[in-house]
Amino acid sequence: VLKGRRTVITVLKGRRTVITNILVMGLWGIALFFLFSFYNPTNLALDKMYWWYVVHLWVEGVWELVMASILAFLMIKMTGVDREIVEKWLYAIVGLALFSGLLGTGHHYYWIGTPGYWQWIGSLFSTLEVAPFFFMVVFAVKMVLKGGRDHPNKAALLWSVGCAVTAFFGAGVWGFLHTLSWVNYYTHGTQVTAAHGHLAFFGAYVMINLAIFSYAMPHLRGVAPYHQTLNKASFWLMTGGMAVMTFALTFAGVVQVHLQRVMGMDYMTVQAEIAPFYWVRLAAGAAVFIGAVLYLYALLGPVPAARKTTGIRGAVQPAE
Repeated sequence: VLKGRRTVITVLKGRRTVITNILVMGLWGIALFFLFSFYNPTNLALDKMYWWYVVHLWVEGVWELVMASILAFLMIKMTGVDREIVEKWLYAIVGLALFSGLLGTGHHYYWIGTPGYWQWIGSLFSTLEVAPFFFMVVFAVKMVLKGGRDHPNKAALLWSVGCAVTAFFGAGVWGFLHTLSWVNYYTHGTQVTAAHGHLAFFGAYVMINLAIFSYAMPHLRGVAPYHQTLNKASFWLMTGGMAVMTFALTFAGVVQVHLQRVMGMDYMTVQAEIAPFYWVRLAAGAAVFIGAVLYLYALLGPVPAARKTTGIRGAVQPAE
């Protein structure tokens, strides 16, 4: 809450825009919804309802506001598209995110002792949760194609577009695969859930951070964009590794559902049967780790002398 207050004060002292307003609203939403974690009712079903207020409304509610506002900022800075156009897209994305995300919480209420109507509400609005992520993809690609600016920081642009695409597949498509109640009845708590969680978190949380780091670090270090090839290589290593990991967990989950939930085999026997998929997941995780090391070196490693400048503005002024 104190961090949110400082952020609001900083924004009020500067130039207020649609992007900063939505960013602040998202940050305050994160702080306020966290307060539900302090409420601890004795009824377990009620406790889980409020628990998902924290977890789901962070992920598919207010975090989408934060993610969309950061993505909009990056698009303005790196594509040169007019702010008014970006803000119109931002309104549409945020509206869809709030409309679908709030009642979409119902897909967590299927099997915790809540009334049966939550299965219909959760199924309907969870299906609609794909829409804002799809709009983010269209938005990012359209801004890049529309923009006429040849920004030197291609790696940051790659992370920005990649963030929208990966979040759409991880949170949107893979979330939809098991969000309908009659499908979730079989897949709930299996490796299908893990596959969705891995790709969604990487796309919606990790990649937007890596995008803004890639854009901001040359400014903060007072240099022109540097180690672009290494940064882009880290993108493909991490994203490719996460994709392989997701497919491995998805196939493992499908086999697990059939053997455990349909055939009735016990949990540990099924785990032994799907162990090969876990080895693939481990190899993919190693690729992600290597990519992360490359990324850190690209951002924090030594800068070529030709890239050094006398000031932060001088690092980017020729390109912007």
